[in-house]
Amino acid sequence: MGAFDWFRSDRAKSEALASAWVVPEPTRCVQCGICSFYCPVGIDVRRHVWRGEPVKDSRCLTCGECVKRCPRGLLRFEKAGTMRRLSTRRGR
Repeated sequence: MGAFDWFRSDRAKSEALASAWVVPEPTRCVQCGICSFYCPVGIDVRRHVWRGEPVKDSRCLTCGECVKRCPRGLLRFEKAGTMRRLSTRRGR
């Protein structure tokens, strides 16, 4: 794999993440707060998970720290606008 192949894959990754949200699976969350603790811009990711909402905060860098650090693997990236309705513990 040449140097240009790496550039194309990084560029594709950046473009995909630029149009993505962090989406939770709220029914399995234990509210540990690790996702919020590791957010470099201080977004309360845990609150979004509790509400069953994607992280739509304009400050979100889509860096993936919250996704990577979640000990239960409940966070993922999903293309903005294609998110299906999330079930929450409060039965919304």
